[in-house]
Amino acid sequence: MNTYNFFIPANRISNFKPYFFASLAKKFNRLQAEGMDIIRIDMGSPDLPPPDFIIEQLCQQAHLPNVHGYSANGGTPVIRQAIASYYKKRFDINLDPGNEVLALIGSKEGLFNLSQIILNPGDLVLISDPGYPVYSASTLIAGGEIYKMPLTYENNFLPDFSQIPAETARQAKLMWLNYPNNPTGAVASLEFFKSAVDFAREYEIIIAHDAPYVDICFNNYVAPSILQVPGARELTVEFNSLSKTYNMAGWRVGMAVGNAEIIKYLSTYKSQVDSSHFIPILDAAATALTSDQSWLADRNKIYETRRDIVIEGLRRVGFSVETPPAAIYVWAKLPQGINDSMTFCDQLLENTGVSTTPGLVYGEFGEGYIRISLGTATDRISEAMDRIVKWMN
Repeated sequence: MNTYNFFIPANRISNFKPYFFASLAKKFNRLQAEGMDIIRIDMGSPDLPPPDFIIEQLCQQAHLPNVHGYSANGGTPVIRQAIASYYKKRFDINLDPGNEVLALIGSKEGLFNLSQIILNPGDLVLISDPGYPVYSASTLIAGGEIYKMPLTYENNFLPDFSQIPAETARQAKLMWLNYPNNPTGAVASLEFFKSAVDFAREYEIIIAHDAPYVDICFNNYVAPSILQVPGARELTVEFNSLSKTYNMAGWRVGMAVGNAEIIKYLSTYKSQVDSSHFIPILDAAATALTSDQSWLADRNKIYETRRDIVIEGLRRVGFSVETPPAAIYVWAKLPQGINDSMTFCDQLLENTGVSTTPGLVYGEFGEGYIRISLGTATDRISEAMDRIVKWMN
């Protein structure tokens, strides 16, 4: 019987490969079938649950008879007010919940959608490299062009705006920033954010700041919001998420806040793409944002312990590692003489069952590094480090 394949994908998606973590599944299945015990310290998915009071709020609300229909586009008034209250308490920022706040089905949705509402084909975007792959992917799918801002050890993994040619800056329409940073764990000061706002204002560039790790900090460090810079919201939208802060990655609740015009178009785009979220999830998210936050300190101590275990193990076998003051990752430079992060991570997985993320996944300036996630049980992280040390010695 003849089979006719007349499907031709759109050009904007035809050359894309599956997301890196999705492509690992077949390899894991093969190794596990061969008897390998896999330890995943690759993906940034928290292993710890939310506190009971958040889960109980979800359960209580889900039993109500009138919460199972469609909810308001961009979130109910309750979740929008909760987001505004969180920003006031955490950063002393006053937001209008009706015009400057939008609830998202996870912040990743908002990151992708922003490119679709901002960019026309050929528009130029300034993107940090290494960086979260969605910034680049969303740009390319929208038909935009990318100018890479290298994040280097020498500049504390911050972009150097002085190295961006003036003509490039004049052409740029959007700039992505992300601090505390994925994958490097680097942080940015308010002074840096002010310089970013000044640069963007001079060249009329919209700033998108991705900030899902602001509440995972160590050693008394407190991460700022770019919206604390006076005048920042005139040209900035900030994305945040409950995934990492509240151990709610699977719940898919995020937020976009800032410039009202950008929020309006994000809301319009969402109205054509989704039908918002399950009301009990939004109510539980509101509870998370507005309740006592003191439990986060104990949770962050767990991540800090894991961070220190990873750093000690990697340094024993020749990795160069800075101690990150925030986020849930360790960014480690490969030992001298090893340069290919994809090959290293593949061989490490095949020989030890430990899965890490090659730095190249995050861009060309990530080559020579690997990223390790702290979202795995502490004893398993210790076991992973023992396997790595034994394999490399």
